[in-house]
Amino acid sequence: SGSVKAGKMPEGEKMRQCKQEEEQQQKEEEREGLIEFYSSYQELFQFFCSNTTIHGAIRLVCSKKNKMKTAFWSVLFFLTFGLMYWQFGILYREYFSYPVNLNLNLNSDRLTFPAVTLCTLNPYRYSAIRKQLDKLDQITHQTLLDLYDYNMSLPERDWSTSSTQKRSSRSLLHHVLRHPLRRQKRDNVVNLPENSPSVDKNDWKIGFVLCSENNDCFHQAYSSGVDAVREWYSFHYINILAQVPDAKALDESDFENFIYACRFNEATCDKANYTHFHHPLYGNCYTFNDNSSSLWTSSLPGINNGLSLVVRTEQNDFIPLLSTVTGARVMVHDQNEPAFMDDGGFNVRPGIETSISMRKEMTVRLGGSYSDCTEDGSDVPVQNLYSSRYTEQVCIRSCFQLNMVERCGCAYYFYPLPDGAEYCDYMKHRAWGYCYYKLLAEFKADVLGCFRKCRKPCKMTEYQLSAGYSRWPSAVSEDWVFYMLSQQNKYNITSKRNGVAKVNIFFEEWNYKTNGESPAFTVVTLLSQLGNQWSLWFGSSVLSVMELAELVLDFLAITFILAFRWFRSRQKLSPPTPALSSRDNAAFQDEAPALSAPHRFTVEAVVTTLPSYNSLEPRGASRDGEVGHE
Repeated sequence: SGSVKAGKMPEGEKMRQCKQEEEQQQKEEEREGLIEFYSSYQELFQFFCSNTTIHGAIRLVCSKKNKMKTAFWSVLFFLTFGLMYWQFGILYREYFSYPVNLNLNLNSDRLTFPAVTLCTLNPYRYSAIRKQLDKLDQITHQTLLDLYDYNMSLPERDWSTSSTQKRSSRSLLHHVLRHPLRRQKRDNVVNLPENSPSVDKNDWKIGFVLCSENNDCFHQAYSSGVDAVREWYSFHYINILAQVPDAKALDESDFENFIYACRFNEATCDKANYTHFHHPLYGNCYTFNDNSSSLWTSSLPGINNGLSLVVRTEQNDFIPLLSTVTGARVMVHDQNEPAFMDDGGFNVRPGIETSISMRKEMTVRLGGSYSDCTEDGSDVPVQNLYSSRYTEQVCIRSCFQLNMVERCGCAYYFYPLPDGAEYCDYMKHRAWGYCYYKLLAEFKADVLGCFRKCRKPCKMTEYQLSAGYSRWPSAVSEDWVFYMLSQQNKYNITSKRNGVAKVNIFFEEWNYKTNGESPAFTVVTLLSQLGNQWSLWFGSSVLSVMELAELVLDFLAITFILAFRWFRSRQKLSPPTPALSSRDNAAFQDEAPALSAPHRFTVEAVVTTLPSYNSLEPRGASRDGEVGHE
């Protein structure tokens, strides 16, 4: 009896144990709910349409008993969805086109004065090449006499030459005769007879012949005889310049004989304020305010607070076949930029006071995807041959020079010399003229690709110029002005009206304009526009987008589960494996219990009302009696 009572479990402990089992079963059910998923696509979409905050989706469920309404709302829903994404596509296309806004700012501050380059417009007869130029003038004199019956006057010179100079003159004559100046009628080239006054000269074009190493010749023709003679003479003049071994031999600057007076901000200029270089066609050139260590700054705008120059425009010992104008050439440019006098320069007339007012303008472009500009030219596939910062014109000229060296084997004299190259000279490169003019035609047609390779800089500084002219000196003051100039500068007056000119360069005002760019369509703008379209078509928020993303993920998950079930069902329907041998079968049977996966059983617990304590007594008493009897 004592042993039986000890084995009995108290009623409270049984209740507590049942409660723990129920809590454990509830936790298992909750854990199974975390991975509970939809059994079909229909259940997924029905749940989504019933609970989403996207407008119109609930109508697909509420009207499912009316097929006409269901079809109508389905078409309307997906049509609206398509229109919204069509608008999304337009927004994305606009965003990835990288549009910009142009910002115009007016700034007011003291301005740094730009660099000013002034050239004489007088190609000089340098002493290093004087004899060869005199010989070229003789050949040109005879050529013009044969072609046009024009007897060009030549200055009296000492024509006596040494044996070395005679050999050089014969060599020059030989090469000039290889490139003769001829007349051309239609497509046929003929030499003009000596006496042919009956020939209509308007039917002819004049040019010169250029031949390759293989004697493949073409004729560089011009409709204007003046242009043809100047180009032909310039071609031979460049060859003579290229024969000078040292470029410093051409440095024959005569600043005082060209610049009679120089003042900036009412202060006198000196030699520390300018640099000198030689241009083959424009002669001696002087650049003011190019020293980056001490740049000029305009204290006030106006003509009295700028640069004022009095220059000599009378040509002395000039080359008339190269220079056909009188005066000086001026160019305003930024510091650390080369002066391309052909592109941005303008001429100053003799006997005229030219007043040039300037307005500064800066342009700042967005780089990267917004524009095809370069910060410093390091990403441009063209080597910079100039000792200056990158500009578009610097790149274009460097590109042509590099192609010239590659194709023709020598460099063009007007542009900087690349490393390891030498300037073209028909004493060493007989056919360089033929190669140059062929390459020049390809360059202008952009066959070389220089205009595509060279991009605009992202930051540019330009000066907008406007000029005014007046007679200087006036008729009543010219006597004393020329007298003072002759006393100060030892100026030998031969032509008062064509002898001098005055140039004033100044800022019109302190205000300068900055043209900047800013992105017109940023990421914030894109998100705002997308949200506007989403609200317009569906009247929902960002959380509604997350609901849609959840729908897509659930759809993919159901697809994966169904595909996995289909794959498992195909594996079960596959044919059985071949019978195993008795040994393999025995081994398999031994290992089978260990390899088999644990089975999961569902246990249903039926909880009934426990009997009361009194109802258990008779059964216990009889059991006790039986035990005692035994």
